[in-house]
Amino acid sequence: MWPILTHLVIHIFFCWAEEGKRYGPVFEEQPTDTIYPEESQEGKVSMNCRARANPPPEYRWRLNNWDINLGDDHYTMVGGNLVIKNPDKSRDQGKYTCIVSNIYGKIMSLEATLSFGYLDTFPVEERYQVRVKEGIGAVLICDPPPHYPDDLSYRWLLNEFPVFIAMDKRRFVSQTNGNLYIAKVEQSDRGNYSCFVTSPSITKSVFSKFIPLVPQSDTSTKRYPADISVGFKDTYALKDQNVTLECFALGNPVPVIRWRKVDEPMPATAEVSMSGAVLKIFNIQPEDEGTYECEAENIKGKDNHQARVYVQAQPEWVEHINDTERDIGSDLHWPCIAKGKPVPTIRWLKNGTSYGKGELKIWGLTLKDAGMYQCIAENHYGIIQANAELKVIALAPTFELNPMRKKALAAKGGRAIIECKPKAAPKPKFSWSKGTELLTNNSRILIWEDGSLEIINITKLDEGSYTCFAENDRGKANSTATLSVTAATKITLAPSNADVTVGENATMQCHASHDPSLDLTFIWSLNGFAIEFDKEDGHYERNTRIEGGSELIIKNTQLKHAGRYMCTAQTIVDNSSASADLVVRGPPGPPGGVRTEEVRDTSLKLLWSSGTDNHQPISKYTIQYKNSLSEDWKDAKTEIPTIEGNMESAKVIDLLPWMDYEFRVIATNTLGMGEPSLPSPQIRTDGSVPIVAPSDVGGGGGSNRELTVTWVPLSQEYNYGDGFGYIVAFKSFNDREWRKVIVQDIQSGRYVHKDDTITPATQFQVKVKAFNSKGEGPYSSTANIYSADDVPTDAPSGVSVSLLSASEVSVTWHPVYVQSVEGYQVLYWRIQDNKAAAHRVQVKASEYTVRLEGLLPDTAYNLEVSAFNSAGYGPPSDTHRFTTRKAPPSQVPTITSVVRSGSHYIISWGHVSSLSNESPVTGYKVLYRPDGQIEGKLYSTGNHYVQVPAPKDGEYIVEVRASSEGGDGAVAFIKLSSNATGMFPSILGVLLPVLSLLMYMEF
Repeated sequence: MWPILTHLVIHIFFCWAEEGKRYGPVFEEQPTDTIYPEESQEGKVSMNCRARANPPPEYRWRLNNWDINLGDDHYTMVGGNLVIKNPDKSRDQGKYTCIVSNIYGKIMSLEATLSFGYLDTFPVEERYQVRVKEGIGAVLICDPPPHYPDDLSYRWLLNEFPVFIAMDKRRFVSQTNGNLYIAKVEQSDRGNYSCFVTSPSITKSVFSKFIPLVPQSDTSTKRYPADISVGFKDTYALKDQNVTLECFALGNPVPVIRWRKVDEPMPATAEVSMSGAVLKIFNIQPEDEGTYECEAENIKGKDNHQARVYVQAQPEWVEHINDTERDIGSDLHWPCIAKGKPVPTIRWLKNGTSYGKGELKIWGLTLKDAGMYQCIAENHYGIIQANAELKVIALAPTFELNPMRKKALAAKGGRAIIECKPKAAPKPKFSWSKGTELLTNNSRILIWEDGSLEIINITKLDEGSYTCFAENDRGKANSTATLSVTAATKITLAPSNADVTVGENATMQCHASHDPSLDLTFIWSLNGFAIEFDKEDGHYERNTRIEGGSELIIKNTQLKHAGRYMCTAQTIVDNSSASADLVVRGPPGPPGGVRTEEVRDTSLKLLWSSGTDNHQPISKYTIQYKNSLSEDWKDAKTEIPTIEGNMESAKVIDLLPWMDYEFRVIATNTLGMGEPSLPSPQIRTDGSVPIVAPSDVGGGGGSNRELTVTWVPLSQEYNYGDGFGYIVAFKSFNDREWRKVIVQDIQSGRYVHKDDTITPATQFQVKVKAFNSKGEGPYSSTANIYSADDVPTDAPSGVSVSLLSASEVSVTWHPVYVQSVEGYQVLYWRIQDNKAAAHRVQVKASEYTVRLEGLLPDTAYNLEVSAFNSAGYGPPSDTHRFTTRKAPPSQVPTITSVVRSGSHYIISWGHVSSLSNESPVTGYKVLYRPDGQIEGKLYSTGNHYVQVPAPKDGEYIVEVRASSEGGDGAVAFIKLSSNATGMFPSILGVLLPVLSLLMYMEF
């Protein structure tokens, strides 16, 4: 079949070094599944294939098992890569195989699929309006257009691009079907919605026509139980992949979603996101297989959904074939084993042609069996292949590539092995001679099957020349080596046993005799492992300056240093060893097998096995625990306070009921406390009736016809069991019977009872107790609270407004004399605006005035005042109208002179005129302050000048502004400095032009 192959397989091996190793093709890159976007502008696609071989390989391609005509202009070959020009779905879609060959054989790549991706646009038809009552759940259908592949991602637009819906506990977009789910519709959901679909494979996005969502107000909206609308199906996942499960429920109130794995703990890599709607399991493993459940719950009820996750696995090699050489006539068993789920099937190719299934065994190899073999493992989820070349060798014996060593050494009394391993095929027969004497097997001499010669109990008489003869049906050859005998190496001073305590030093010595013509070295080992002196943190040192010996020093010994130490003295010919034991005494090792029995609500029995005492008796044990409330380990309380060192069990008491616990045990001896044991498996104590009552029971207030009860919820440690909740009991002082309600929300510390028959501001007695599946706990102390008030019925009177400036007014009114008033609200708005845009200011019930700031100048406003309490707002006062003053002057005063007169400055400025829309000037204000400070001395004057003290230290700022009924106008300022006095004449009347610089000043 391959005549030239036969010629080259029977090669002469020493020629390889000159020509370079020759071998059959080996894949370096194989084609992979490719998706070509139908709308792509690139106009070509490449299916990649690359292999190495010597001689260089040749490439061919097949499409759907038909050879591709590479002479067609539609195709181009670049190296081994197949480039397809202007891909056409009808012609080019299918499965591609790359075939690589040279004179040693042929291999075929795994099939790779070329498919064409597309994402059509949404239909142009308008989408129907969706009307939903407020408080009811809603689903907006995406219905994506035709597409390939099916790896779409979904988002929803609201009103316009790029405003996307943010998912939260109330809204969820399924990545399975693209639908938008709203658990409970609110008025804020009103708008136009569009489904935005993206295909990452072809980097294209489209969006649907808008769907109007119209929430309809419904004052009688009722709460309804959780109803799961998005549930995951039975899922088949591949090992090491990430798995996403979706679960979302409609309901009012918005349901809370919880996840669990039925009867098993959740995987460590599981992560809940999207407000509970998505469970992701990263890097899923076979042990993560099982039934998963999501539960949705609100105060009206719960719903759950279960489905199974199956973990499958692509084929993975356990053992596969590699390039192999075999002698002609020998047998071949080529193991090729793969694991996966389902279990993969195995098939073979030889030079690209089918060659059977299962195990590959060939008896009596011939030259025709040489070639390129491929082992292929496949199951439903994937396919893998291993390529290897089989060479069948036929060759007369030769020592050219593997010559014998010319000189061999052996120690007196020891043994010698002289190797003889010529290249030969088939395997040759071996014989040996010493000089001219033919050797045969006896009590001291043995010729091994592989040709090596072994001599034991060596003496000086064994020195001499030894010749190995090898012969097969192709020819024969021989080679000779000389054996020399040296003196044996012997330990003359062996190391001695040692006994130390942790932290002390230990020393061992070792001496040996040896042949003086050879170098001697010492190796120290611990329990069979050589000591690496440079990697032992400075614990080990050795002294090699001792002639014919070595000293080992162990510093600051630790428990891990205990064991058997061996000293080995060796030359290149032989070695000799001696051992000694080092005992290290220290704190005990960790106990083992910690487990629990007889678990009750507040106690259990803990058992363990004693660990090593490290050569010092254990005196006592310490038991520690941690629970779900804290990650810190704490000492546990036991029935017998002191746990003696000969005990291996104890009763742990004073535990919390219905609490998850882990325990560990620590042993102690006179040398210290040892390492803790591994934690016990986590257990949960039995449940018990609650014994703690809620605290701070109170309440009151709220909306009309309501009774609000509040309390501090019990922490988790006092739940004592499942099915936990609260019983709220209440009655008015005139009733004998207590009314009781159940609150299931364990985090809730509030209950609002609504009843139209409740009279306002009526005193009630209330008390609260906890309960669980085991029973009810004690009631809290009784508290007195009042039901909600009615809204105030009277409006404030005597409302008046005082104008303070262009932007400020003061409002006063007469109070409403009702005990239940909690405060007052002032509403004010411009007369041209709608009342809905009014500003609101609230004050306490004890205050009957408020200052309004930030008003617009010369603007007419409406104003109302109303009383309020927890039940709502009472009627407003009569509407009061007022107009703010005109704006203050905008002109900045012009400082015209600064005159020094003794210890004062006289500062003058020009007149400020108001505009027609500004308040008239009534005078001027001058602020004299240190530079860097806000406060200072304020001067008010009707004149156009002011006298201020000359600064004694530092610098001062003088601010001048016009004043009016509308407020203070714009400011002008100068800076006066204490060190500038020498710059001015001391006479009165030196005038400064407006912008001159006759002194240090700033305007």
